[in-house]
Amino acid sequence: MSIAALPSLEDQADRLIALGVPEIAQLSADDLRTFAAAHSDVDGALLAIHPDRAPASALSPLLRREGKAGFVVTDMTDVDQFAPHDIDLPDAPLYLVTGVDRGDEMANWSPEEALPAITKAGRSPLLLTEGIHWVLQQPSALERNQCFMTIGSRLRKENGKFDARTPALWISNGTGRDGSERRGAPKVGWCWWGNRHTWLGFGSAAARR
Repeated sequence: MSIAALPSLEDQADRLIALGVPEIAQLSADDLRTFAAAHSDVDGALLAIHPDRAPASALSPLLRREGKAGFVVTDMTDVDQFAPHDIDLPDAPLYLVTGVDRGDEMANWSPEEALPAITKAGRSPLLLTEGIHWVLQQPSALERNQCFMTIGSRLRKENGKFDARTPALWISNGTGRDGSERRGAPKVGWCWWGNRHTWLGFGSAAARR
């Protein structure tokens, strides 16, 4: 199933404003509208806010699917410590992500296998916050059995090694600690760096500007 084109940048700005995201990021509504208008000639781009301004923990509850709010799994209290790794992120509060793709063709690959393929193709793995921004603007980017990982965000431990967890966005089945009331809700969780999942692709982008 193909994913529809992203809304215009002006519509994306209005969507974030309606959700209260500028307040989270300590920006004004005019900041977002001015940025969107200045880049209106860029087709198919995703409007993103730097993770330092709008972290995953603040954005996740704004996600909606079938009337249910998004959430972060209970064993990922350190979600905001998953930071951009080996990614040239613009030094600005607002930026564009172009060529966003869910990476369905890499379903049942491990993050360890997917990252070299993404970079070899001249692309960059999505950050967790970028994945959340995408689903905020386009809820259909999450489908049953077709969700995605965001392996551009990694957590480096005190010993210098990376945490084996890698963040992902999918749809809760309402089991275990999620709670049955969350069945069908958008979920921020994690998978192991070396594990494969048939229902998880790998979100990536062509460029950031």
